[in-house]
Order: sequence, then structure tokens, then C-alpha cells
Amino acid sequence: MRAVVVEQWGGPENLVEREVERPEPGLNEVLVRVHAAGVNPVDWKTRASGALIEWGDVPAVGWDVSGTVEAVGPGVSVFRAGDEVFGMPLFPRQAGAYAEYVVAPARHLAPKPATLTHVEAAALPLAALTAWQALVDAARVRPGERVLVHAAAGGVGHFAVQIAKARGAYVIGTASAAKHDLVRRLGADEVVDYRSLRFEDVVADIDVVLDGLGGETAERSVKVLRKGGRLITLPGPDDVPDTPEGVKADWVLVEPDHLGLRQIAALAEQGALKPVVETVLPLEQAAQAHRIGEQGRTAGKIVLTVA
Repeated sequence: MRAVVVEQWGGPENLVEREVERPEPGLNEVLVRVHAAGVNPVDWKTRASGALIEWGDVPAVGWDVSGTVEAVGPGVSVFRAGDEVFGMPLFPRQAGAYAEYVVAPARHLAPKPATLTHVEAAALPLAALTAWQALVDAARVRPGERVLVHAAAGGVGHFAVQIAKARGAYVIGTASAAKHDLVRRLGADEVVDYRSLRFEDVVADIDVVLDGLGGETAERSVKVLRKGGRLITLPGPDDVPDTPEGVKADWVLVEPDHLGLRQIAALAEQGALKPVVETVLPLEQAAQAHRIGEQGRTAGKIVLTVA
């Protein structure tokens, strides 16, 4: 099968297409014929250094996948050949979604939302699950709460705005001025231009902050939280700031989540969650996808078409 692999750690030019052995599903696994693969910041961070994940024999890339079940291994009861599925298998271990086929534990996938194309569904798993696990599982956002989402037009951020809104929250997003209309269309009640304003000067009494930036942004975010507020930061545990009494801060690392995928799919089918796909490229242009992503200007997601 065709697959994009990393020949050596470093720049995007080290992503190359190769012919590799097609995997076979084992116990409780399914073989998925990949129609589309989402691109995420963790993809190019691991490509650059080989860090963050456990690599197998072939350094393949990618986790987000949408496709069709080709075959099922022994013990699988939730899917059969021909089912359309999407998911984020194995993270943080290697999955190799930039390929024509991928093997995944069956319960790391879920039925693809019927209302979405494979390209749209491939944009969902890692970013939408990150937002879901941060806001719903960790922060437990409740109706009427005030939620601040940093980088609200980005991959995780644009899903977080929609998920928080679907939970009944009042949502404030930070984004550059050019992306304000998009963030409002996603459901944000207020948008702050982080380039012209310090958000802590214009935002207060926040119940939940979702911070995908870390560092100084995480530390400044503590200032806008009311007593009982929760800060969830995503870059890493070192970005969890000290907090005053009555305020909590924590770090979330996304994990495969069959139930979470089903809940995200339900929101998509209800029209409450819509992926924004800014760039679509064929598999053989994976290096270009990384070059675009590394510029940090993408609204929503980048997706590779495979089948």
C-alpha cells in the first residue's frame, strides 16, 4: 500500500511516499481503508524530532482517519466490513493514518457521522476529542457558565467554541481580527482580538478557560477566572500555572475515546458541530500540508485525501 513515512527527523521534506506492507487486523482490531486523514500540530512536531510518541518499525505519520472497514479481526462485535468509521487510533502510539490502510482497535473508532463527508469526518477526531475531553470530561462545563477559548479559530479552538455552546455556555473566543466573523459564526458570543488587546483587560468572571497556547497565556488566564473557575491547558504539564485558592488548573492529553467520538458524531448530525476545513490536499502532498500548518495561520483544519 501507499504510505507517507518519515525518512529522517527534521523538516517537511523528510516526508516521503513509499510502498509498504499492508497491515492485517489482529484480535479486536479492524482494517480501515482510508478515505481521508486529518493533519494536526502533533504530526509535524513528531516529524521534526521523533519525540512525543512511540514509533513502530516504520515511522509512519498521522492519527485522524475516516474511511471504510475493509476487514475485521477476531473478537470484533461493533463493526463489520463496509461500515464507514472515523477515529484517532492508538494515540500517542504510532497509527500511520497517512496511508491507504490503517489497523486500529475497533473501539478506537466510531460510526462516521452520516451528515459529513469523509474529508469533514477526518478533520474531527484528535481536535474535537481534545476539546470534548477538556471541556466536558475535565472542566465539566455547565449551562450558563462563561467559557473563554483561546485560539478560537484553530483546530481545537473552533470545535471548543461549538462544544461549549452546545453545552449551554456563554462563549468568548480570542482570535485575530480577520477570523472574528468565523468565530462568531461558530457560536461565540464575544470575540477578542488578541493582537490589539490584552484579553485580561476586557474579560472577567470566567468559569472555564481552554488554553491551547500555554506559557504566558496560561498564567495570564488565571487572572480572569472567578472563584471556582477551572483552567485547562493543552501544551503540556509544565504549562499548568500556579493558582490562588478556589481556582483549579490542569493539563489534558487526548486519548482514544469511542464514547466521546459517538457524542461528537451526534452533535455533528444535529448540526451543532461543523468542522471547518481550510485546506484539502492529496496524500502525496503531505509535506506541503505540514508546511502550511507550521505557519500557524490555518483556520480550522487541513485534511489529506487518500482513497
